Amino acid sequence: MNEGNLRKKQKKIHVGKECAYLAVFVALVIAAQFCLSAVAGVEVVTVLFASYAFTFGKGRGMLAATAFSFLRMLVFGFFPQVLVLYLLYYNAFALLFGALGESVEEPLKRLWLFILFACIATLLFSVLDLTVNALWYAYSWGALKVYALASLPVAATQTVCAAVSVGGLFMPL
Repeated sequence: MNEGNLRKKQKKIHVGKECAYLAVFVALVIAAQFCLSAVAGVEVVTVLFASYAFTFGKGRGMLAATAFSFLRMLVFGFFPQVLVLYLLYYNAFALLFGALGESVEEPLKRLWLFILFACIATLLFSVLDLTVNALWYAYSWGALKVYALASLPVAATQTVCAAVSVGGLFMPL
């Protein structure tokens, strides 16, 4: 077989396999989120999305983020502002970690960078949540301050959880 045919064969996409990867991943993320939903701020969705997008790339990561954003509504109920929040955040997050996956040669040496990006992204999730809810519900300045202050303990817990989970689980995943 000549080199050109070998490359064509290697780049062939197996649609069934891609669908299976996506379906299993989205089901895993929804199940993980459901199991940990009783504990505020504790989550593993960050490390799961980071490792998936890093490994499978930006496009597949964003496809998984979109599917997750819509399908989680079946479990947790449909709230339009949450859908907007998740679509914006998880697609941007998948884009970031997918780009890192394309550019980083030795991931173990850059683990500190992945932890840092995951923590910053987790804090930005809280800011985006505050922004989307404030605009959606037209919060007054007082209501905005109360919501922001009430969000701080959860944001802190999520950020610590993201640091620990990415630090400990990113490479094995």
